[in-house]
Amino acid sequence: MDKVEQTARDIGRRLRSARLGAGLTLADVAARAGVSEGFLSKLERGHSNASIANLLQLTDVVGLGLDELFGGGATPARTRVSIHRGQAPEFQEVAATGYLWRSLGGGAPLDRLEVFHLVFPAKARMEAMVSHPGQEHCYVLSGEVRFFVGEEQHRLKAGDAIFIDSQQPHRAENAGRGKAHMLMAVTKSSETAEAPDWWRLASSAQPREPQR
Repeated sequence: MDKVEQTARDIGRRLRSARLGAGLTLADVAARAGVSEGFLSKLERGHSNASIANLLQLTDVVGLGLDELFGGGATPARTRVSIHRGQAPEFQEVAATGYLWRSLGGGAPLDRLEVFHLVFPAKARMEAMVSHPGQEHCYVLSGEVRFFVGEEQHRLKAGDAIFIDSQQPHRAENAGRGKAHMLMAVTKSSETAEAPDWWRLASSAQPREPQR
């Protein structure tokens, strides 16, 4: 097998792994990317080549970057070992709120768990309640957080934690006078590849460092 054939097979394998991890069918991805189901099937089996434009559309649908698509085997479908040190990665801001978040682990197509560090500003609030398949555990590192689950409210201080079924409507906000830091672990159900939550809504692309 020559290098071109091997590359085609590698690309097809990574696309298929990401699609399955996202819980999407061939028809789902083909429709969203604007390609035929037959073409996508051949591409995943390494029997066809795609233009850069097609690859950009497909990776956007299944949640891959082009670097992950072409990367040698350094980016597996499931995380085996991932280490985060100190302040890396940088925080991102949820637009117009001051909320900050960063991913500390997980997020590969077949990962079942994703871990986040969240920072709540002293005064701003987000009113949106969300629900999604899976479960989540939230541990307050510092400050105070008010966690809403349906009609219930729970005030959590540093060292307190809450574990919920994420299908229930929920949200969180700062309940103290200063910034609050929280560690959140979110699991995905077998039916979905992402566990969207309020801190990821309308996130800006500009990284920021939290003020302590």
